[in-house]
Amino acid sequence: MRPIQHTSTPVSRRTVLSALGAGMAAGAMPAWSQSEAWKPGKPVRLLNGFSAGGSADILCRILAEALRPILGQTVIVETRAGANGFIAAEAVARSAPDGLTIGFATMSMLAVSPQMPGVKLPFNTQTDITPISTLAGIYSLLVSSPDAPFKTVPELIAYAKAHPGEIAYASSGIGSMPHLAGELFKRQANIDIVHVPYKGGSQAMIDLEAGRVKMMIGNMTDYLGQVKNGQLRGIAFGGERASAALPDLPLISRWLPDFSMSNWFGIFGPARLPEPITTGLSQAIQTVLSDPAVRKRMGDLGAEALPATPAQFVRRIDEERKRWGEVIKAANIQAS
Repeated sequence: MRPIQHTSTPVSRRTVLSALGAGMAAGAMPAWSQSEAWKPGKPVRLLNGFSAGGSADILCRILAEALRPILGQTVIVETRAGANGFIAAEAVARSAPDGLTIGFATMSMLAVSPQMPGVKLPFNTQTDITPISTLAGIYSLLVSSPDAPFKTVPELIAYAKAHPGEIAYASSGIGSMPHLAGELFKRQANIDIVHVPYKGGSQAMIDLEAGRVKMMIGNMTDYLGQVKNGQLRGIAFGGERASAALPDLPLISRWLPDFSMSNWFGIFGPARLPEPITTGLSQAIQTVLSDPAVRKRMGDLGAEALPATPAQFVRRIDEERKRWGEVIKAANIQAS
């Protein structure tokens, strides 16, 4: 992977990963003096490429509000929805590397779309941006229609083996995270289930509630209300941890030890962002994410605060690219 160049002291992916290996434990919070950290001289724009009022928008506004006293400047959330987040992301990639324009990105944008056959992106996600910090992780959840002939992971696998090709699972589109999660589940459980892509998550939800498709694996934030009111059946969490919001549900990994599906979001800037600015912004975000009030607000959304140094963020992107690249290749997934 080619290094990310900076106008100040250059820091490549190899350099930051070596720093990790030299003694920075994953998840460790580095010490710093906020009085010495970089501060912007003007308001900062945080570009969000997803619709207003959604989870992405709410997370951006939580971050913007909490960053203001730390940076000493207003952080303005600017919505430019469309193209799966890439309209806003392209504007960030083309902006001046001065720390005054940063962007919100999903795991799909940085780790999946760049290696999906048939996808054409407006910029190079490896060389045209500077990863700053992860922001939050979203609990993933396996849900079924209320009338599905299974209520647990073992029952789902047993039914699928007895009725190959009968169970249909929904996704918000070809190459979406629910699609990849379904293919990962299918491969690891060694079952034959059928993918039904929709043009968006809301359409998939309608058919799932009606029983026209039987299962879906996606962000808990999209399903929590429906599970609690009985419109959907919660079966198991797909990540490494369960959520206190649904304490009775187990992990898929209890039966499929290698299954792990946790979506995440991050903050990035344009390429050639000077190291002091990158570090200053990352440290400010880490400070925000250590605040119990912020963590609670994210938790109420079904999200978990996920602070990271730039080095840790780069490593996460690289690991996810490798992992989902293998799933894409094995399932022969191509953008339509």
